[in-house]
Amino acid sequence: MFKKILIANRGEIACRVIKTARKMGIKTVAVYSDADKDALHVAMADEAVHIGPPASAQSYLVIEKIVAACRQTGAEAVHPGYGFLSEKREFQEALAEAGIKFIGPDAHAIFAMGDKIESKKLAREAKVNTVPGHLGVIKDADEAVKIARDIGYPVMLKASAGGGGKGMRLAWNDAEAHEGFTSATNEAITSFGDDRVFVEKFIEQPRHIEIQVLADGQGTVLYLGERECSIQRRHQKVIEEAPSPFLTPETRKAMGEQACALARSVNYKSAGTVEFIVGGATGEFYFLEMNTRLQVEHPVTEMVTGLDLVEWMIRVAYGEKLPFAQKDIKLNGWAIEARVYAEDPFRNFLPSTGRLVSYQPPVESAHVRVDTGVYEGGEISMYYDPMIAKLIAYGTTRDEAIGHIQRALDEYRIRGVSHNIPFLASLLGKPRFAEGRLTTNFIAEEYEGGFKGAEPSEQVLRTLVVVAAAVKRRINERNNKISGQFPGHEIRSPEEWTVAMDGRYHEIATTLVDGGYRVHLDGRDSEILTDWHVVQPLLVATIDGVPVAVQVDRLGITYRLTHAGTCADALVMTRATAHMHRLMPYKAPPDLSKFLLSPMPGLLVKLLVEAGTEVKAGQPLAVVEAMKMENILKAERDSTVAVLHAKAGDSLSVDQKILEFGE
Repeated sequence: MFKKILIANRGEIACRVIKTARKMGIKTVAVYSDADKDALHVAMADEAVHIGPPASAQSYLVIEKIVAACRQTGAEAVHPGYGFLSEKREFQEALAEAGIKFIGPDAHAIFAMGDKIESKKLAREAKVNTVPGHLGVIKDADEAVKIARDIGYPVMLKASAGGGGKGMRLAWNDAEAHEGFTSATNEAITSFGDDRVFVEKFIEQPRHIEIQVLADGQGTVLYLGERECSIQRRHQKVIEEAPSPFLTPETRKAMGEQACALARSVNYKSAGTVEFIVGGATGEFYFLEMNTRLQVEHPVTEMVTGLDLVEWMIRVAYGEKLPFAQKDIKLNGWAIEARVYAEDPFRNFLPSTGRLVSYQPPVESAHVRVDTGVYEGGEISMYYDPMIAKLIAYGTTRDEAIGHIQRALDEYRIRGVSHNIPFLASLLGKPRFAEGRLTTNFIAEEYEGGFKGAEPSEQVLRTLVVVAAAVKRRINERNNKISGQFPGHEIRSPEEWTVAMDGRYHEIATTLVDGGYRVHLDGRDSEILTDWHVVQPLLVATIDGVPVAVQVDRLGITYRLTHAGTCADALVMTRATAHMHRLMPYKAPPDLSKFLLSPMPGLLVKLLVEAGTEVKAGQPLAVVEAMKMENILKAERDSTVAVLHAKAGDSLSVDQKILEFGE
């Protein structure tokens, strides 16, 4: 077996590979940019090599630097993770020339399957179902519109070298096709250095289901079941699960056999994924693309098959033959993965950067797994993908897996950057999700006006009020002990408070009982039996016999309570103070409607207007690039541009003024 391997990646996937290598007794080498010098993967590896500035184009994407790091450390093989150089034929060829093993397929398979146009041609030859479309390279936006008309709307414009949702645009008419081609081309150049874009028919009410394949290059090609990846936002997967609640055993077998046929057509070697689009009404499936690398969502397959995919990638790269056959692959139980991102779901999922002031993931167990590349006090950088972690839950049934991941999300604590946990909790709580009625339109249909946060039910509101009262009582007891007082008769007597929450005032009384508190609210008592620490404000409790997990943050004289994806601010006051509080005047926030503000930290790529320009509602005004994605900012109403506050090339912060409209 290899003695030492280098991981040509960063973040959670680098940490993931290091864990398996350590289990196999293999030494590891990390590479890092200036932005990652204090990253977790650097600390975990046996050795680390600096490879350049923060920008990936000057560090993680420079083949010569990775090869040099291998020579410097004596690494015999390279695991590329996903993204960066993982699907670059030139990288595999450079390693081969240097006598270094690539833990993945050979250059021919990478080229054939990594190019979306060529892969579709090969799929047709291998008798794999393909989506109707135009596979030729499109020269300009006008030609894209003509082709889209010929195919028939809706259509999807895709970067040939694309992946991860970048370089993709959905168009329902000529205007969207024209604009979509331009944006997809720009993103393709920025992310992949390849401006080729093609068009294909968009399948309505689609499900995104992919097949995991594993091949040893010595005649054995297996499929390891499927993953349901239909819950997506802007073509980025959000929730994944294995198996799919939709597929029948017959369809699973048919898709698996087609995936294996495609892999055999290029003599595939290593782990790979064949992605299909499946019509929700008909059940017909069509080949989308093959990813010649490990997928972000691979843990759900590992959970239900019991196989460590990274381990088998390493063993196959070393030359070992797979010791099992298709009949040996069994799917046991259910696994669900949620991608935890540093983004603000209440502001249209804008990326969030900064320091993780507090980071406490749920405790890992037989039912909960956390793959992460961050730690408390670490930075979420503007230079890379804003993923914080992947949260994976396992159960013997789908309902059990949903229950485990919901509880784990409640226990996840992240402070210092915005995160999408309230959104994930809301998604997993949707009745439609529980029923398994999923399509790639799920998020758009369930959140038509965007995500506004979960509306607390009366029971959830009561829970939060009870918790607020118990927290206040707990802090009083702690303060008494610090000042030298001890609990006695007076501490067991009822304390009367008012909890202000969501504009409503709740009169409560708390009494100390064995193991917790009794809280009198709205004419009835609730018993809260607690297990918490004041310094670690996660309250795990049983309220009226129901287990709950609530996070508590002190914000001056108020508390922020987070439970089941619902955030609420509570102010606990004496009743006299509450009366005075109700008399305080309301102060309106400042009017920012006359400004175009940057919705995220990023680079102002271009300004499309000048001072004095008259603009119409919906007209593009500026292009901001963040996390390698291009975002077009448009006018919300007819107006005139009065003043420009920024220029192309400026680095913008959140809510920084770009331009100002006239009256």
